[in-house]
Amino acid sequence: MGFRCGIVGLPNVGKSTLFNALTQTAAAQAANYPFCTIEPNVGNVTVPDPRLDQLAAVAGSAKIIETQLAFVDIAGLVRGASKGEGLGNQFLGNIREVDAIVHVLRCFEDGDVTHVEGKVDPIADAETVETELMLSDLESLEKRVPNLAKKAAQGDKEAKIGVAVLGQALELLREGKPARLTVPKDEEEARVFAQAQLLTSKPVLYVCNVDEGDAANGNALSARVFEKAKAEGAEAVVVSAAIEAEIATMPADERGEFLDELGLEETGLARVITAGYKLLKLLTFFTVGPKEARAWTVHVGAKAPQAAGEIHTDFERGFIRAETIAFADYIAFKGEAGARDAGKLRQEGKEYVVQDGDVMLFRFNV
Repeated sequence: MGFRCGIVGLPNVGKSTLFNALTQTAAAQAANYPFCTIEPNVGNVTVPDPRLDQLAAVAGSAKIIETQLAFVDIAGLVRGASKGEGLGNQFLGNIREVDAIVHVLRCFEDGDVTHVEGKVDPIADAETVETELMLSDLESLEKRVPNLAKKAAQGDKEAKIGVAVLGQALELLREGKPARLTVPKDEEEARVFAQAQLLTSKPVLYVCNVDEGDAANGNALSARVFEKAKAEGAEAVVVSAAIEAEIATMPADERGEFLDELGLEETGLARVITAGYKLLKLLTFFTVGPKEARAWTVHVGAKAPQAAGEIHTDFERGFIRAETIAFADYIAFKGEAGARDAGKLRQEGKEYVVQDGDVMLFRFNV
């Protein structure tokens, strides 16, 4: 599964530099002028997970396959985007297609890098972008909800559900609040709400782009962003796009020492992935054998047949059971045979809720 994150923000905040670093490519042109990025660039990134290497070592796997996530570098939004300013409609359409928004905010002072608003204020920047997304959603729902109300009055069941949940979202937007605060009362409302693809319904990860010297602990500007994220139930991380760009060009065996010198325990990519998984409520399970050790991603709460379906639809359709070993037990007892002998291999049925780190083998019959 993985997830698809749209990198957004005002022009010249470091979006394309961060994208290039995260995807270790030069796919996105980075330059000091607005609208440098027009067509969205997409890059797939492997998700680092040290557990996968450990599993492969125990099983003697010939190949390691990490799970992946996609980053979409979307052009800078400006005030008036919801009305088409700066090719805003095109950019808003690109945002609609992602699972989560990675909102890059400039948290550094640099007189050589132009700021489109003329001052460095990450909170104001965040509000500018959020306002444009809310205005776009508001315009959409003010047309959609009255039409649904007419159909609901004629007895249309689906329209009644839409009026209830999208009407709630419309009221929030009229109050200047994002649609993600909408609370569907049941699965039907949740489905209709998701299908609406509202821009402000998407979870947000704020990325505070700081100078190299602030990469370890952030600064006063990033602290304000963290307070905002906490108040909204969003996530926030501190990243130095400049450092990430430098790391991306280094040989893998030199990166650890470089990070140590800067007082960093992990790369910005790792922090973004961790925060993104938490934000989207994702977890990782593994399949392990002599041919390959592989990581897979499902949503928290997914049951065993759904996990099987990530591998192949036939696995889900003909699911019988899942032979499951916790990661710690697989390592401690040196693989499947040792875990089975120790009574740590479990036979789980259709109602089993997958846990992060589960090593799974699916039995099925089609």
